[in-house]
Parts: sequence; C-alpha cells; structure tokens
Amino acid sequence: MAADSAWRESWAKRAQVSAIATLGWPLIEALAGTWTFRATGANHFDALARVGEVPILAFWHGRILAGLPYFRDRGIVVITSENFDGEWIARIIAKFGYGAARGSSSRGGAKALVQMRRTLAAGQPVAFTVDGPRGPARVAQPGAAWLAGATGHPIVPFHVEADPYWTVNSWDRQQIPKPGATISINIGEPLYVANTEEASVERGRLQLEAAMRSLEQSPNPNPQSSILNPQ
Repeated sequence: MAADSAWRESWAKRAQVSAIATLGWPLIEALAGTWTFRATGANHFDALARVGEVPILAFWHGRILAGLPYFRDRGIVVITSENFDGEWIARIIAKFGYGAARGSSSRGGAKALVQMRRTLAAGQPVAFTVDGPRGPARVAQPGAAWLAGATGHPIVPFHVEADPYWTVNSWDRQQIPKPGATISINIGEPLYVANTEEASVERGRLQLEAAMRSLEQSPNPNPQSSILNPQ
C-alpha cells in the first residue's frame, strides 16, 4: 500500500478522519455565515462563463478555508492528496459542493490530472492549491500549467485575504478568518499555456506564480468593489 494511503489500515485513523469531517463541516459553515465577502476581478471569471470557457482556478494552499465558502456549489473539482489530511479535507469540501480528484504533486498526480482533464471536458471547473500539498509555500508547482497546456483551458489565479484572522503554525501558514471577518478576494486575468512542452509549462508556471504574488501584494479590493455573498 502506498505511503499516502497507509493510514487507512488503522481503525483509529479512520475514526479520526470521520470525526474531523463530521465536526469540521458544521463549524466552518457556522463561522462562514458571519463573514462578509468583497471581490475584485470577478469580471474575469464571469467573462469566461459567458463564452463557455471552463477555468482552472489556482490559489495558495494557506487560503483553503477562507476561499471555500465563496466558490461553493459550483461543481468545482479540487486536487486533494490521498494522505490522512487529504481525506478529511475531501470529505469537508464535499459538503460545500466540491468534488475531489485524489492525488498530489508527489504521489498519484498522474491519476488526478487524468480525472481533471475529464472533468474539464465535461464542462466542470477545477481548482489547484498550486503550492500544495507540502510546499514550499508560495512556490507554484507545474500541475496547473501542464493541465492548461494539455487542455487549452485558461488558468484563473485568485488570492484570498481575511481581516481579522488567526494563523495556524503550519508550513502553509493556513489562515483562519475570525468571526465577523471581511474576506477580500482578488481574481486575476486568465492565463493560457500553449502546450505541454517542458519550456511552455515552465513559462506558464512562472507566469502563474508571478500573477499569484501580484494578487497577494494588493489583496484589498478597491472602493468600487461590490460586497458579494458566496453562491
């Protein structure tokens, strides 16, 4: 059995996953109900929908929780590790209307990318935590760029920032918005990757990483931004 899924052999680990998912979903739902969402760049996402283009969403691993409610119930499929943490994450996000393609940049990645190609072909958007599942933080991995090159679908980067928030002492510095927080979402312009040749994928990866960092540097929406609620 692969190391990422070895935890399944332990009854205690399976019970722990079930407990985390069972308790985590209503807690997140209740907390998210107190948040206010403000977004800039939503026109980039909407413009693709108007012409029937299905996006590959890209964001940092440390913003999973803050972004989860905003994009809920849109049929988005997220690449999720096959390890212990990936299992309870997959169960929780399913409650918010997301699907999970199981794999990671280190294990099972090819299988997950095949599933995501099929998902895009079926007209459903997909999403990557582009520096996950183990980091290094804020360094984009090539998966999203490769998928864009293989399918012709655009990457839509976005960054999420909460105010106020707690920070988890983890490699990704996971951000947990406090009750009543304002969640600012910056959505960037679509990025296209020409093909799956190594040079094209690397060029796309670097462009994506630069776009993500630019969105992160100015996370607060401008005064003309509307106040939006998650779908």
